[in-house]
Amino acid sequence: MSITKPGERKLQILQALAGMLENPKGEKITTAALAAKIDVSEATLYRHFASKAQMFEGLIEFIESSVFGLINQISQEHQGLAQAHAISMMLLSFAERNPGMTRVLIGDALVNEDERLQVRMNQFVDRIELAYKQALRQAGVSGQVPEQEITSRANLLVSYVLGRWQRFAKTGFKALPVDGASAQLAVLLAA
Repeated sequence: MSITKPGERKLQILQALAGMLENPKGEKITTAALAAKIDVSEATLYRHFASKAQMFEGLIEFIESSVFGLINQISQEHQGLAQAHAISMMLLSFAERNPGMTRVLIGDALVNEDERLQVRMNQFVDRIELAYKQALRQAGVSGQVPEQEITSRANLLVSYVLGRWQRFAKTGFKALPVDGASAQLAVLLAA
């Protein structure tokens, strides 16, 4: 019998959940299947998470802290259009490295789950759009983007990223999000 350190089992549960989400068929994940995957009882799952919704919240917290930590780093290293480009490439790369999380990002994995999870992902997307607006405002100050285009360009970039994530998930993780993205972003970000 192996002894797990505090927090280790919780991480193991989240990793198993993310791994199960990588199944391109996208079948509904049950707590019974998740428990069987890591060879524990369902009761063990519920000792660490009060509900399946809390397990998904754990994944969402990981996504948020990772993505917004990287956006903060990018905003310190880049300005204006370069910042918007770097944010886009990071978001696409994040999805490519984390296929299971991509299903959470696009809401696929949240269908038939607690409604508050989708609300939270919608807020996540709003925060990304805000980050784009801030980058494009900097570009506007330097004359790269007309002031009246900032909001529509930020929305266009978010829609582009969401579309690439969607295509990645819907092709069974075969259409990689970063393939051709740099050239496409050059067109989207052209002054």
